[in-house]
Amino acid sequence: MRIAFMGTPDFSVPILAEIIAAGHEVVAVYSQPPRQAGRGLEPTPTPVHKFANENGIDVRTPLNFKDPQDRTDFVNLGIDLAVVVAYGLILPQEMLDAPVHGCINVHASLLPRWRGAAPIQRAIMAGDTETGCMIMQMEAGLDTGPVLLAEHVNIGADTTAALLHDELSQVGASMITRILPAIERGGIVPTPQSEEGVTYADKIYKAETRIDWTRTAQDLDCHIRGLSPFPGAWCEISRKGKSGPVVERLKILLAAPKDNPESAAPGDIINNKLTVACGEGALHLRMVQRAGKGPVNSHAFLRGFPLDNGDKVD
Repeated sequence: MRIAFMGTPDFSVPILAEIIAAGHEVVAVYSQPPRQAGRGLEPTPTPVHKFANENGIDVRTPLNFKDPQDRTDFVNLGIDLAVVVAYGLILPQEMLDAPVHGCINVHASLLPRWRGAAPIQRAIMAGDTETGCMIMQMEAGLDTGPVLLAEHVNIGADTTAALLHDELSQVGASMITRILPAIERGGIVPTPQSEEGVTYADKIYKAETRIDWTRTAQDLDCHIRGLSPFPGAWCEISRKGKSGPVVERLKILLAAPKDNPESAAPGDIINNKLTVACGEGALHLRMVQRAGKGPVNSHAFLRGFPLDNGDKVD
């Protein structure tokens, strides 16, 4: 089939790679415009843009589709199908209608749960034990289209956003190789999404990344894993120094819920270790990262930043 691919982040790349490997003609790739990055603030193409360049595919980077010429250019591609994976731009109806088989979207959740921008993070942060990947026929609503194919994936006690991201990306790549021949043959009957259980995966806000130690240890464990490693949940940790308190910002990458036998106040350090009292229970900080440093386990951190009972995190 003649296909246009529309995607932006790393998550999308394995799916594009599978489409190419399957022998389909990818006539154009759409990705978000290059953004300034690095110390020199040089314009940096997105991961999908880079991959398309490496494979000699025409790349288009409109800021949006308000310009009629951008919409006309898409329509004039004369494609059989558009595959959209974490693109980040809204497609107008005339573009959704242009391909022979319409536009399909690979979405990293079990719809209608977690429609929207951050389904991977939100599923973990909410304590879900299962998520998945769905391919749907696109329509005007936000992730509301009927489902063509679904795969379920477990969320384990140690699953982080990074691990789930990579797993679902590979699941999506496997699914695309199965759905494309079926679309080409025709006869697929899409399944409408349920009207019950709709939730929205809003983008991650900066204010959410600071840890609130009055929450339960179980909740905070999910919260930390859902933000690990980026943007990362964080706190400020302080200990007694020779000339006054020493305070550092600390990113928490992995933790484990524990009991709080001392009934310490939320934010108190327990047992001279990197274990912090919460609103209910306590949280052992298994993997942390100081500003400007690499990730370390709790033992390595304490060698350089020893703590006593009564020291605080905030």
